[in-house]
Amino acid sequence: MSKEGANLTCTDCHTTVNHEMSGRYYTKRALLNRQATALGSHLSCESCHGATPHKNSAKLNDHTDKVSCQACHIPGFARSSVSTLMSWDWSTAGKFTADKKPITKKDTDGNPIYNTMKGDMVWGKNVTPIYAWYNGAMKYTTMKDTLPASRPVEINQPLGDYNDPEARIFPFKYFQGRQVYDAETNRFVISKLFGPKGSGAYWSDYNWQKSVEVGMAESGEKFSGKIDFVDTAMYWPVTHMVAPKENSLQCAACHARNGRLASVAGFYLPGRDRVKWLDIIGWSLFILSIIGVLAHGFGRLIFRLKRSK
Repeated sequence: MSKEGANLTCTDCHTTVNHEMSGRYYTKRALLNRQATALGSHLSCESCHGATPHKNSAKLNDHTDKVSCQACHIPGFARSSVSTLMSWDWSTAGKFTADKKPITKKDTDGNPIYNTMKGDMVWGKNVTPIYAWYNGAMKYTTMKDTLPASRPVEINQPLGDYNDPEARIFPFKYFQGRQVYDAETNRFVISKLFGPKGSGAYWSDYNWQKSVEVGMAESGEKFSGKIDFVDTAMYWPVTHMVAPKENSLQCAACHARNGRLASVAGFYLPGRDRVKWLDIIGWSLFILSIIGVLAHGFGRLIFRLKRSK
């Protein structure tokens, strides 16, 4: 979207006809043959660039069946002077000064790192994405679900794996938080935030217990009466902020023992993975080859010395 580049605007890709906007939904993968100018909901990089965008590299085109365009062409996000929110802890909200005034603390870039209404926040710049298999659909943890024992509780999870023909390795922002929940039923709750003083709204009365009681009652949901806070996380697909092609990831960024795809499971990645028996065979053949070369050279030397006598 740079003025020095294609100088695109939002609507060059997100075309709109009769209030129907092309984009990405979290229920199915964008169609590879969808044209950016066509009426419809799904849009992907391949909509304009095709499934074989690298004109002079068949090997790079081989990657597109398992690797998303974004994985290589978005090496990081929040790369400019603008920071991105990475963590939000609601449990620390509600602090005031000695004279009962709200508190706001900011970092050197002017980002709020503490706010009485919202709690502690952590911001990041030049953030490296995390990577996971993603077929375009998400699994969600809702307030109807019993929370798993693992922490943080992942509110959404990208679906797909290596054997899923619709899945690609995709970059994500891993957003972490800490939020109120029902400590007895082990489920998420609805808290009331907005409202006049005395309504139970958190941003008026600053009482989480009352906020949840009112929020659950107004939504018609059952509440045990016992609250606590739980660590949570969300996967946010990274699909904007494409870097200039010369800044795209190089092979060694992923094809390395501790590269970017170190935690992406389910397949063998050259440069990252090892097969012990194959390594043993390979090193054995290498050593035998060296021994053979040395033996051959030594034999020729002995033969030449005998002939010289």
